[in-house]
Amino acid sequence: MPNREYLNFLVALLFKYRAKHIWIIVISSLLVAIIASTLFVISSIKKDINLTLGSQSDFVVQKYKAGKVLDIPIKWAEEFNEINGVKSASPRVYGMHFYEPSETYFMIVGVDFFDTSVEKNLQKLVDKIDVSEFLSRNNMIIGNGVKKLFDFYEYKGKYNFRPPDRSIKKVFVYGEFDKESQIITNDMIVMDINLAREILGLKDDYATDIAIEVPNPLELEMIKSKLIVSHFDMRIISKDDIAKYYENLFNYKGGVFLALYILSLITFLLILYQRYSTVIHSDAKEIAILRTSGFKISDVIWLKLSENFIISVSSYMIGVIVAYFYVYILNAPLIKEIFLGFNNLSNNAILSPSIDLSILLLVFLIFVIPFMLVVVVPVWRISIREPVEVMR
Repeated sequence: MPNREYLNFLVALLFKYRAKHIWIIVISSLLVAIIASTLFVISSIKKDINLTLGSQSDFVVQKYKAGKVLDIPIKWAEEFNEINGVKSASPRVYGMHFYEPSETYFMIVGVDFFDTSVEKNLQKLVDKIDVSEFLSRNNMIIGNGVKKLFDFYEYKGKYNFRPPDRSIKKVFVYGEFDKESQIITNDMIVMDINLAREILGLKDDYATDIAIEVPNPLELEMIKSKLIVSHFDMRIISKDDIAKYYENLFNYKGGVFLALYILSLITFLLILYQRYSTVIHSDAKEIAILRTSGFKISDVIWLKLSENFIISVSSYMIGVIVAYFYVYILNAPLIKEIFLGFNNLSNNAILSPSIDLSILLLVFLIFVIPFMLVVVVPVWRISIREPVEVMR
């Protein structure tokens, strides 16, 4: 346990070189804040997407031919419902609507409001509306990004869609999605399934794909095998496939940031090493005096480690606090767009706090330990020299 005199000397040492320490803390905190912000954004988006994936269907079946996804016959859903172990097989209708003035897309999702097997996340939406009132005319529920675009182009509570037959279909805005779901629903428009089919140009007996629910997880592989042999011109996408896709996507983008961070950190540590080597050589007599005063080599190294441990930990804590403020208070401008995409409607989704202790530990290890090693090497090189030689 360090005694009082040791602590007083350590504080005096920090105060003496405060100008040098301040610029190191500023740059170090910035580096920590950048990588911590990136990891916080990834963690928050993953958390929200995993919650959404938890309510998705176990399988999605698409008709697939010559590398293209085609409309799927609704009668296939009736066949899939006959398979033992399948709870429900529901046709789904959705597609992209291109808005020419802004060169962006809306995701149109058709919902059968009388189907009890509607996906859980959409069922929550159905429970909040008056279905009879909603179906009394052509209504839709829009995401936040769609609403902002409608407001910008001054669409007053309605929008005219142009189906493939070039007719005009006027649809009224019934409501908006909750902000909590904005990360998923930002560019989404939900309407009655028949209206969506008409706007997207699907025939009455066709759908975009078929969502299949399997209540028993142990039967998933068996059900998948039966689906494969039922039709050979189709593609089966499982919930795990979707989860792996998002996992690989975020790992790729996060890996790019991590690589840039490590490159920046190495450059900073090299500069820091050169700086510390210069400072220590110019003030090597201080170490020599400590040695002649009775300090052992291990005591000198421990003193410098303590000094720089305080600096590195302070930088780490400041960086993490700045990252938390940037991500969860300011909502991570710029970095969020990189992960959510910015080539369509801008997504102002609110990132929900998600602090993983493993993330904090990772940032600590890849910053503090290299920092300490870079500082201790020049100190050790001076400490092992004879004090008399250094004083000359």
